Amino acid sequence: MLETRQLDQFAHEYKLLLDHELRTLVEKLNAPSILKESMVYSLKAGGKRIRPLLLFATLEAFGEDPRKGLFPACAIEMIHTYSLIHDDLPSMDNDDLRRGKPTNHKVFGDAVATLAGDALLTYSFEVIGKLPNESVPPETKIKLVVELAKAAGAEGMVGGQVADMEGEDKFLSLQELEYIHIHKTGKLLSYSVLAGAIIAGANQNQMEFLSAFAHHLGLAFQIQDDILDVTGSQQLIGKKVGSDTANLKSTYPKLLTLEGAKVELTKQITAAKENLQKTGLNINLLVELAELVASRDH
Repeated sequence: MLETRQLDQFAHEYKLLLDHELRTLVEKLNAPSILKESMVYSLKAGGKRIRPLLLFATLEAFGEDPRKGLFPACAIEMIHTYSLIHDDLPSMDNDDLRRGKPTNHKVFGDAVATLAGDALLTYSFEVIGKLPNESVPPETKIKLVVELAKAAGAEGMVGGQVADMEGEDKFLSLQELEYIHIHKTGKLLSYSVLAGAIIAGANQNQMEFLSAFAHHLGLAFQIQDDILDVTGSQQLIGKKVGSDTANLKSTYPKLLTLEGAKVELTKQITAAKENLQKTGLNINLLVELAELVASRDH
């Protein structure tokens, strides 16, 4: 078993590794320079890198070298970044700021921003395909690609985004709101955990408990997002707050009250940690990440 490290040290080390690899992967592309500039612009904006860190921490929980997950972690962050670029477009949320900087289309124009998102999405699958066979067998790479496509596509993130748009200016039930969040946010976040488990060769019980952990963590992540849209600071979040209210969206605070949303957040984090306890793994980093999701201010 690898020596357990505190989350701050672990996160710092693997964020640096991830950021360097993301830039390297894009820079080596034989593609128009403006396209690569647009891709790198949004990738280097940073963010919490929660999804890659979940993958790295899951591998560490199994006693595996987290570096085995570097390419899949890059693929996840590429897909997450593409979704943000497209979300910000005038035809979607029409946002001017992302992570405290002008959104991609404000710098490069709608067309290049759209194509940069397309390029990041398609490149993500190529990146997983480039995993060395000696570290990840071909059948494992195929499983990683299939599961990523499901998590990001019509049955996952994209389907959740459509449901989210259709839910604007409507009073949604809690069940309908959960469907949106499970798909729009939760599926890709869950994949981050399951990708680590797939690479590590988890058994069926471990996969089930980790899936349940990721499910509850994904809901908690979105509940905290909803709370921060009410209580957060634009300076810390890096974009306008109150956008959910402005767009007439149903949110957890709107359905449950702000205090009710905080209670639900605690409930989801507790359930997430309870499932982790059943895995029999070295879960310290994953527990710390769950607590970070609940306590983050941006």
